[in-house]
Amino acid sequence: MRLAFVSFETVHHRDSETNQRFRTILELLAQRGHDVHCYCADFWADEGATLEREGITYHAVVDGSDAHSSFLARLPFVLAAAKPDVIHASAQPPRQVLAARAGAALARTPLVLEWYGDDGVPETRWTRLAAGRPDGIITPSELVSTWTQEIGADGNVVDSIPNPIDYDRIQDVDPGEDVDVIYARRLDDGANLESLLLGLAELRDRDWQTTVIGDGPERDAYEDLASDLRIDDRVQFVGDLDLDERIAAYRGAHVFAQTAERCVFPTEMLWALASGCVGIVEYHANSSAHELVEGWERGFRTTSEDELAEAILAAGDLEDRTYEDRFADYDRSAVAEQYLEQYRMLQDDHGLL
Repeated sequence: MRLAFVSFETVHHRDSETNQRFRTILELLAQRGHDVHCYCADFWADEGATLEREGITYHAVVDGSDAHSSFLARLPFVLAAAKPDVIHASAQPPRQVLAARAGAALARTPLVLEWYGDDGVPETRWTRLAAGRPDGIITPSELVSTWTQEIGADGNVVDSIPNPIDYDRIQDVDPGEDVDVIYARRLDDGANLESLLLGLAELRDRDWQTTVIGDGPERDAYEDLASDLRIDDRVQFVGDLDLDERIAAYRGAHVFAQTAERCVFPTEMLWALASGCVGIVEYHANSSAHELVEGWERGFRTTSEDELAEAILAAGDLEDRTYEDRFADYDRSAVAEQYLEQYRMLQDDHGLL
């Protein structure tokens, strides 16, 4: 299948969750043997119009990342000339969705919109127009699906596909040291690590050890809070770790606690749950993390520090695991197939199959 992806800005321009997700999709489908092209502003130094990287062909629609208007004007004709089977555009920036829609009309092919939502789904003229243009909208979670529908997207064309993980990689990593509770996230003002620390302080008369993975501007404040709560001798801040180190830590841990106030998809928690952790999620209106543990006997939803402490105690009665096959549908191959099924369905709707 010849696939045309549209994103004025890529992860090579700016490292963001939206751009990381978009690159992951390209990589998944290229690895499945599909002909993957990305139409963007150039980010390479030489004067070539295209760049081949990891099975993906990048096309410079414009020179430089400051030529957004030129990008929008040229994009429909570039896409029509490419004759793709499907056009798949990022929702950021939203004006490019309208240009991609024009390209899809010229090419007589379906338009899929990827709306990740890590910056929210603000209701503006351009986002409302973008929400009404594609044949299909893909989000990472039901939370973001709801946001898109609140600004006018047709619920019949919206579907959620999660971020993928690699099950083979989990099983290739040996479990790390035993630890009772683990937390992993950038330690910024949205981390809400204080909820976990306050919950653990309720259990200071119990025997437990906690590891905090991640760094950020609030790390010192959180370390001070652990000291003030007199639990700093049992809370280890280890900073940033690479993926294999994190997997090892998850395979050795019993509980993964997710307390962040905002999360469109809890990728790190998914790695931990697939590595055998019990999941404890503090519910927040702007977080989708609770979606992963709904209806699961090894998952707990809480709304306060007291409930979080009670959940940690209850989790202690569950067996230790270093692997959990419940989340096999989140493996890279399964997620790639979900995208391909979306494309086939839309092609069929267009009479292209």
